Amino acid sequence: MIDRHLNHVPRLGRYPSRLRLGGIPVATVMLGSTITALPLIAQAPVMPPFGLLLLLSWRLLRPDLWRAWIGLPLGLFDDMLSGQPIGSAMFLWTVMLMGIDAIEHRMIWRSYRQDWLIAALGIIFCIAGGLFFVRITGAGQVRFSLVAPQMLWTILLFPFVVRQCARIDRWRVMA
Repeated sequence: MIDRHLNHVPRLGRYPSRLRLGGIPVATVMLGSTITALPLIAQAPVMPPFGLLLLLSWRLLRPDLWRAWIGLPLGLFDDMLSGQPIGSAMFLWTVMLMGIDAIEHRMIWRSYRQDWLIAALGIIFCIAGGLFFVRITGAGQVRFSLVAPQMLWTILLFPFVVRQCARIDRWRVMA
C-alpha cells in the first residue's frame, strides 16, 4: 500500500516532457558554445570547441535525435559567441552532420573506436575549416601548426564529453 504522506508518485506509465527530451541536448550544446566566451588569456587557441564536442557527442550517442539542419542554428549561435566569421560554423557543422549521416547509412554497426574516429575526422574538418574561413576573411596568416594542439586536445577530450552526455541522456529520458 502506498503511503500518501510521502508524496510518492510512481514512474511507470509516465513519460518525460517534449521540452525535456528535445531541449536538453540543444541547451547543452549552446552552453558548450558559451564556454568559449570565458575570459581566458592565451597565446594560441588551446580551448577546445566544447559546442562542437557536445554536438558530435549527442549526434553519435543518439543518431535519431537531430537532423543535419540542426547545424545551422547551433552553428550561428557558436559563431556569434566564438568570434569566428558568421556562417563558418553554420556551414562546417551542417556539412559535418551530413557526412556523419552518409557514413552511418553505409555502416551496419558501429563500435566505440569507430565513433571516436568519426568524431576525430569531424573535429579536424571543423577546426581546419574554421582556420580556412579566418584566412579568407583577411584575418592574417594563421598557420596550421598553431591549431594542431587544439585539434589533438579536442580529440583526446571527446571520450570524456561523450560519457558526460550519456549521463545527461540517462537523466533526460527518465520520467
